[in-house]
Amino acid sequence: MSSLRHRFPGARDGWARFDGPAGTQVVDSAITAMTNWLSDGSNGCGGGYFAAALKADELMERARATVGRLFNADPAGIAFGANMTSITFALSRAIGATLQPGDRIVGTRMDHDANVTPWRLAADGAGAHHVLAPFDPLTGTLPPQNVIDLIDERTKWVTLPGASNLLGTAPDLRPIIDAAHAAGARVFVDAVALAPHHPIDITALGCDAMVTSPYKWYAPHSGMLWMQPELLAALPVFKVRPSNDSGPSRFETGMPNFEGIAGVEAAARFLLEEGMSSIQAAENDLFAPLLAGLLAMEHVTVWGVHGMEGRTPTAAFTVAGRTPAAVSQAMAAERIAVWDGHNYAVEVVGQLGLADSGGVVRAGISRYLEPDDVARLLSVVERLATR
Repeated sequence: MSSLRHRFPGARDGWARFDGPAGTQVVDSAITAMTNWLSDGSNGCGGGYFAAALKADELMERARATVGRLFNADPAGIAFGANMTSITFALSRAIGATLQPGDRIVGTRMDHDANVTPWRLAADGAGAHHVLAPFDPLTGTLPPQNVIDLIDERTKWVTLPGASNLLGTAPDLRPIIDAAHAAGARVFVDAVALAPHHPIDITALGCDAMVTSPYKWYAPHSGMLWMQPELLAALPVFKVRPSNDSGPSRFETGMPNFEGIAGVEAAARFLLEEGMSSIQAAENDLFAPLLAGLLAMEHVTVWGVHGMEGRTPTAAFTVAGRTPAAVSQAMAAERIAVWDGHNYAVEVVGQLGLADSGGVVRAGISRYLEPDDVARLLSVVERLATR
């Protein structure tokens, strides 16, 4: 299946961009939508009677509907924000106000820190407990029972990764969600690392809240929250008094980034038009030889799942005798973009014992990469591993 590089103006400069797990290039239709919004007289505020204000209101309704179709989610529960971290801090603060001393929040050590620290701070502020389930460091998997064993009658929320942003592991969430609900707890899913690569059906998944970062699925920098509308309406949101107190806009503090949301809506339409199953298949066609090539190299260690099942197309690896930063620098000299370090997955590198050695090198597949890019990356890694 051919790449879609022609749809990404920022991916035509000769760089092999494996840095997508931290943020992708923006699809052309999203760039056009943003430019049009800023140049055709639409830029204004919602809630008025004149044309630009009405257009702002229409955009928000249309964006919620389009993103709702992408994730099979009720648009009435969709709110937009600056990024996943900001949204999660706002949500955890609101949830923290409902906690009582002795309550429990259960998370995992497989998470990005944006799905750890906000909940720890919320628990600490309420005198509640925040506990983390370990993953299996030998396989890079998160056995559901590890999380289920920590859920009890005191548990109010369970916070889960849709996928590891570092290892690429995509855990089986449904048994955990079912166990949480059976105990009377709610479930929050950080789908930032999953949404760019796998179809997500929120209704089928059954979680109570989910966040993504559209700037990791070809949109401009932004964040998105979905929450069950009745739950969203009931939480004590921290906001200014004149702002809307009904619907998802309760969580959209301040004026929305309308031009960015126009880009998000266009990027969501792009994903719907391409089809997430087709995107997943095309990315796997590139990731399979990347993963196999890394696994075959002596002096290279791939951390996490070694197969193609139960994962996203993101690889974490180290090269013996070289720090991850040195590998990343060598890649950059060859116009290959990768990330190194903990990538905010501080619990993951801690459990793997890699915190003091610089973490890992992370390379991820995006829809604008091509086979030659994979060959270039593997060539540089092989050279570094044999010197």
